[in-house]
Amino acid sequence: MKRAAILAWALAFAAPLASFGADLLWVREASGGSAPLVAITGVTVHTGTGPILEDAVVLLEGGVVREVGKGLAVPRGAIVTARRGAVVTAGLVEPLSSLGLVEVDLEDTTHDDKADGSQPIHAGFRAIDGFNPASRVLAVARSEGLTAAGIVPHGGLVTGQSAWVDLAGASVEEAAVRAPLALDVDLREGGQANAIHRLREALDDAREFTKRRAAWERNQSRGFALSRLDLEALAQSLDGKLPVVFHVDRAAGILAALEVAREFSLRPIIAGGAEAWQVKQALAAAKVPVIVEPFLAGPVSFDRLGARDDNAALLYAAGVPIALTSGETHNARKLRQAAGNAVRAGLPHEAAIQAITRGPAEAFGLDGRVGTLEAGKAANLVVWSGDPLEIGTRVLSVYVRGREVELRSRQTELFEKYKELH
Repeated sequence: MKRAAILAWALAFAAPLASFGADLLWVREASGGSAPLVAITGVTVHTGTGPILEDAVVLLEGGVVREVGKGLAVPRGAIVTARRGAVVTAGLVEPLSSLGLVEVDLEDTTHDDKADGSQPIHAGFRAIDGFNPASRVLAVARSEGLTAAGIVPHGGLVTGQSAWVDLAGASVEEAAVRAPLALDVDLREGGQANAIHRLREALDDAREFTKRRAAWERNQSRGFALSRLDLEALAQSLDGKLPVVFHVDRAAGILAALEVAREFSLRPIIAGGAEAWQVKQALAAAKVPVIVEPFLAGPVSFDRLGARDDNAALLYAAGVPIALTSGETHNARKLRQAAGNAVRAGLPHEAAIQAITRGPAEAFGLDGRVGTLEAGKAANLVVWSGDPLEIGTRVLSVYVRGREVELRSRQTELFEKYKELH
């Protein structure tokens, strides 16, 4: 028994370094060809746009939602899945993760989430270039209802460009939804005043570079400290063309980020925002979304002295657009548990579900494609055995772009292999 347990442990940690063939095969099967006509019947549906529908029907066709409602006729030829009493929501979205970028935390060779070099500006670094659609970590996230993620680069002040990916697809091209998604700026390290100073300088250079690009090409303008790719990436954020995600916790830092956003006409999103509740009026007035980590219930650093577990509830009550994050990559599967924590701390139940489905889509301008169950939107959805925010609820089915994907992962394979040992 002891030997078997040790072997299981070793396989679990060695698995990410092994062949990805099995997972890739079923992902390819799930994504290939035309998505079928599917009818899910007898379910309670959280559409994300209005009242909860009881005993409803969800129709999927061609990879999109065809119709959702009560008393709908099931079309001839549809694949019918009767799930009486089950609950359906849009697929969950983890907006801040390294899913597909990091395989093993403590093994540097499996990290594709950060640029090399000591200089702090990596605006041209693209997370999508390191995304591995065959990562073993994706299957674990899917098995707990995640269908999409924002994958975020790390390291430095301007960490690079994030991307939005669906968690199925045999290739990067199949999985990618939008890249770049946003420009990520980390104000949490190196001192706030210094970080803001360097950021202003970089954005000012990008603005000047844009104005004098032709002269720069002829070597007739002043030089810039940053590379052409970094300047071009920064320029994409000017005038609100590309959202800028400010990773910042301190209330004063949040206000400083909003001031920089006004100065350069940026479209800001606050990520983390442990003390965001302290400046909720300013955030609400500017209509700036905040991506909250509900597991953060108290001070863990000097930037988070004002952290409290009802942060999301206070922001929501003040009219601030919110989304929720687990703050994890390998444990991104805990996203619905994070939402449950937010409900315990005062966030309304339906608002919590929307904060892990609709909220991320709206924050990044993808709400025309995903986030709610409406006709014409991508058929990314989850069928649950009960309330999705209850820890005992099981995932019954996951659909990505209208095709059901297997709820199989390295963990389930190891369970099946060793469950009969005595």
